[in-house]
Amino acid sequence: MDIKSIGVIGAGQMGAGIAQAGAQAGLNVLLVDVKEEILLRAFKGIEKSLAKLAEKGKVQNPQGILQKVRTSNRTGDLASCDFVIEAATENEPLKFGVFEELDRICRPEVCLASNTSSISITRIAGKTKRPDRVIGMHFMNPVPMMELVEIIRGLQTSDETYRLTKALAEKMGKVTVLSKDSAGFIVNRILVPMINEAICALYQGIGTAEEIDTAMKLGAHQPMGPLALADLVGLDTVLSVLEVFHASFGDKFKPCPLLKQYVDAGWMGRKTGRGFYKYS
Repeated sequence: MDIKSIGVIGAGQMGAGIAQAGAQAGLNVLLVDVKEEILLRAFKGIEKSLAKLAEKGKVQNPQGILQKVRTSNRTGDLASCDFVIEAATENEPLKFGVFEELDRICRPEVCLASNTSSISITRIAGKTKRPDRVIGMHFMNPVPMMELVEIIRGLQTSDETYRLTKALAEKMGKVTVLSKDSAGFIVNRILVPMINEAICALYQGIGTAEEIDTAMKLGAHQPMGPLALADLVGLDTVLSVLEVFHASFGDKFKPCPLLKQYVDAGWMGRKTGRGFYKYS
């Protein structure tokens, strides 16, 4: 199957990034979200990102790329797409509902991928009548800049679905790794517990946020400190992943109380203007 168009459902930070990467690869992209204001913000964000990349000489004809992206608040419009990637909030019941709807809307031969960072692909696939065509396609944040895509095969995923997904990721300029369908896959299984430990260090007063991040950047050669990274990802997302880990693996992955307090306070990181740091 020749994939010429992709649908992306969920126009948050990840969905917008996936849409941009698809357009940069020459694909026609339909970005869908139920909220018009989120779609408008996503489209403006893609336009701004492409302009910056053009200034640095990393893309040509940013307006031509932008014209590859259409937006809609009607899920039914995804019926015309050759491949659909779900990038909704990291919430299991929500994702199950999205895949049940996509299964009704999309053509039988269309593959349905999830950008989930922790939820079982096998469980998601089981909510559809095409489990062999469901797969995990976990992009890294920020999508246009990060090279990696984790591909996760559910128990039912066919070889053909894997082949198509790998080829699509490579067309989008990504390097792929194949992960077992285990909570958190490869990257987040290692990364999120480290972030949680950094939050515990802050909670216990071992260092300030700035000191902890500086120590990890200079001492472990990380490009971004774990607390700043948590703010970028979204503290609610970090908490959701840890809760999946806690349920799967026990107290070893119990979320730090400070993380829960920040989420309860509405301090989700960059997207709300405050997390472990304040943002204008």
